[in-house]
Amino acid sequence: MRDSTRLLLLLLVALTFTGLFIAVGLTADNYEYFLSRRVPKVLAMILAAVAIAQSSMVFQTITNNRILTPSIMGFDALYILTQVLIVVLFGGLSAMVINPFLNFALSTSLMLIFSLLLFTFYFHKQRANILVLLLLGVIFGQLFGNVASFLIMLLDPNEFASVLNSMFASFNNVNDELVYWSAPVLALVSVLLYRLNRQLDVLWLDTDNAISLGVDVRKVTRYCLILSAVLIAISTAVIGPIMFFGLLVTNLTREWFRSYQHRVLLVGCSLLSVAILLTGQWVVENLFEFETQLSVVINFVGGIYFLSMLVRNKVI
Repeated sequence: MRDSTRLLLLLLVALTFTGLFIAVGLTADNYEYFLSRRVPKVLAMILAAVAIAQSSMVFQTITNNRILTPSIMGFDALYILTQVLIVVLFGGLSAMVINPFLNFALSTSLMLIFSLLLFTFYFHKQRANILVLLLLGVIFGQLFGNVASFLIMLLDPNEFASVLNSMFASFNNVNDELVYWSAPVLALVSVLLYRLNRQLDVLWLDTDNAISLGVDVRKVTRYCLILSAVLIAISTAVIGPIMFFGLLVTNLTREWFRSYQHRVLLVGCSLLSVAILLTGQWVVENLFEFETQLSVVINFVGGIYFLSMLVRNKVI
């Protein structure tokens, strides 16, 4: 099967479940209400799926490692800690909590600062060890998570309620304004990443080879880090953290598609991510009748897949 055929198949699956989510049960009497609820929900899942997939794909390329994703490196935990700190410092009814745009701007800024500091330290050495970077990411993720848990214990129950929605992935309580505002931002970042596809192809060959072939590795890396931080901020702000989803989607994409070119991989991982997220959520809602959560299933399957990659030593 050719890669173009695989892309069309994934697009067909994504469009099918998008239609199922939006159109099933609509009548002339209820279509206005249901469309106002369903369209933002489906759009939020699509935005989050594309953001997680592309940020993870680019993150793996610039680190030249298939087990590193922004989630594993602690970005989701940093987002949760940011939400807790906002409530602790400003209160649960402050503009930083109620206004989604101010909240999103602050969260994105902190993620950008963290990513630049972390990778400036990493690339400062002549021969950086990827295992050290992974260890730093895991340590920071645990640190952020533990600090957030400690602060949550000190919160008033009413203020804790304002933080609760940010701690878990949710597809039913999305902010319509933030979803529609995030769509053009995601489109812009996706276009910028797609324009870097040739540099990313060379960068996947390793840092030394990329430098010898004329790629400004530091410039491309920092540029991609900024775009990845924006993408992960969009996904966590729209639906919440899903830790292993990016790892699962990107590695399945690399194994399923024959091409090494990022112009194919970026589109492929985006479509695969959308298809998996829409299909999984539809199954959870209609077959399991909300008896479980999709994020729990993804983290369970992704965790097993992550451990299997470590056991098989399948780190590139």
